[in-house]
Amino acid sequence: MLGESLTVVAAALGTAVVQAAGTQAWEGMRGGIARVLGRGRPERESVELEWLDRTAGALEAAGPAHAESERIRQETVWGTRLATLLEGLPERERQGLVDALETVLRENRPPSGEGGAGGVVHGNTFYGTAFVQGSGTQIVNPGPRG
Repeated sequence: MLGESLTVVAAALGTAVVQAAGTQAWEGMRGGIARVLGRGRPERESVELEWLDRTAGALEAAGPAHAESERIRQETVWGTRLATLLEGLPERERQGLVDALETVLRENRPPSGEGGAGGVVHGNTFYGTAFVQGSGTQIVNPGPRG
């Protein structure tokens, strides 16, 4: 079972992935995330690209009336996927994967005009611009999609 700090990191990463969908940063982030999660296996990278494309498509198709609920659903899906992936890795590989994903997110952060500050709390989860640090890990969430 993952420790609380890695569970929080997985959730923050999932939120950052979803919030980047549809921004100018998406293509670079999409490719970088697929490379990291594919871990050197082209067939796995293709699967990750399909997941990312389905996420972006679902968010786009949701329309204004269902955008918030779809975003929350997708953030939950990605947070769970990442937590499951991290949990299945040997401890020594976990931090490397988190570091690589954090680098992709940092290097592909949406321009400051996209998204914006603020956020919303839903249940026990904060949706918005976030900075998470735990066990030497820092995740900077690019903020809401706006």
